[in-house]
Amino acid sequence: MNLRKWSISSVVIGVCLILIVATMLYPFLYMTSVSLSKSIYVLRGEVTWLPKALDFSAYKAVLKDPRIGQSYLNTFIYVSLGTLVSLVITALGGYALSRKDMMFHKGWTLIIIFTMFFQGGMIPTFLAVKSLGVMDSVWAMVLPGAVSTWNLLVMRTFFAGFPGELVEAGRIDGLNDFGIFVRIVVPLSKAVFATIGLFYAVGIWNNFTTPLLYLRNPDLFPLQVVLQNIVLAGNTNGESMSVGADSMIVDESLKYATIMVSTIPIMILYPMLQKYFVKGAMIGSVKG
Repeated sequence: MNLRKWSISSVVIGVCLILIVATMLYPFLYMTSVSLSKSIYVLRGEVTWLPKALDFSAYKAVLKDPRIGQSYLNTFIYVSLGTLVSLVITALGGYALSRKDMMFHKGWTLIIIFTMFFQGGMIPTFLAVKSLGVMDSVWAMVLPGAVSTWNLLVMRTFFAGFPGELVEAGRIDGLNDFGIFVRIVVPLSKAVFATIGLFYAVGIWNNFTTPLLYLRNPDLFPLQVVLQNIVLAGNTNGESMSVGADSMIVDESLKYATIMVSTIPIMILYPMLQKYFVKGAMIGSVKG
């Protein structure tokens, strides 16, 4: 009887998981199929799971747009620099908070936790960024969101689980606190660095409101802003995209091709960091 119940529950769970995966996967399959199909089949509404009459015209039109190349470069700069700055600040802050011998340890921790629930808001943040003189620059995309309180606390919890014997061994070897952090803690923290770095990278890659607030120069716009302009306009250059004497790229194909072009690079990171992702998230959230 117990075996029968276990089998039925397993089947129900399996079916539910399959439905969830299908629900999440179908939009990507549909967008890919539409973007790779000939316009005539898209106009007829005949494209569902697989592309019909494979056609890369939509992708060629998107990649020819000079705004795409510039915005890609801008986004890679923002993601690379922003993730590096965020990881450095978050790691240093998390390690400091993990040391219970730090002066006012509990006070600083409570102040940081307080920011999770009460924030200044959009207008005060905008005025602060403007007063720093970083408007319309690369730093406007990096500094305002350089530290996430949640990520900082996850790193603090991770570092708090380090054996005290390692710290003592470092002190016997003549290392100060910074030396212990760089030479002992960082090499043993690849999992949490990969996990938190992925969180920051995805956040910066998908960031849409920050450039709208702080950037005015179109040459500095990231990919998400250019993507929004293309999707709203319906084409890349504000006019119909002709591909031949009797064919044309429809708006739907163009929009989906643009979305896929902007989504695929960041999706590639997940399989590469998967082995660190679960380990880093679990250790950082359970210990302490």
